Amino acid sequence: MSKTTFEPLFYTLELIQKISPQEKEIICQNIEYRKIKESEILLQEGAIAKELFFICKGVLKLANVSEKGNEVVRYFLDEGQFCSNLKSFNENHVSNYRIQASCETEIIVFKRDKLFFLYQAIPYFKELLGRICQRALFDNIHIRNAYLGEDATARYQKFILQQSSIALRVSLRDIAAYLGITQQSLSRIRKNIN
Repeated sequence: MSKTTFEPLFYTLELIQKISPQEKEIICQNIEYRKIKESEILLQEGAIAKELFFICKGVLKLANVSEKGNEVVRYFLDEGQFCSNLKSFNENHVSNYRIQASCETEIIVFKRDKLFFLYQAIPYFKELLGRICQRALFDNIHIRNAYLGEDATARYQKFILQQSSIALRVSLRDIAAYLGITQQSLSRIRKNIN
């Protein structure tokens, strides 16, 4: 695998911490690159997370099934973001949601044992990833909270403004599940706005 394949990862990491060529080499030897098809599941609800993903291209969704049997999309994550169920990954807990590709996606995979090796080999690496993941979690919660108290039309309009790059790449079904409305309602809203 060429080092240029991993450049999006290093670009994101180096926004916070300079990484030496030797450290980059160690990281490259302990990660893998994957192409994921739309709808492919990376972590099943009820399984234990054993991988941390970095999204180079595409969109992943964190979703589960409600008590009524409807899909609920909790978050969308796209380029430059890490994705896993960190509680499950770090503490060997069962995941309460699944991670699934919402479109064709390219990811870098950190397998659990290799990531723990990197934590030992590169002393600052655990803190660096922790800071990036924590910031992303806060950002996603902030985005999600912006929809609270809004009617369906306002939620959709905010989604289009705040997450337009995601809106263009994921299915209407996924958007409806994220906004907490039916696909039929979303179709009506889109028709009335246009």
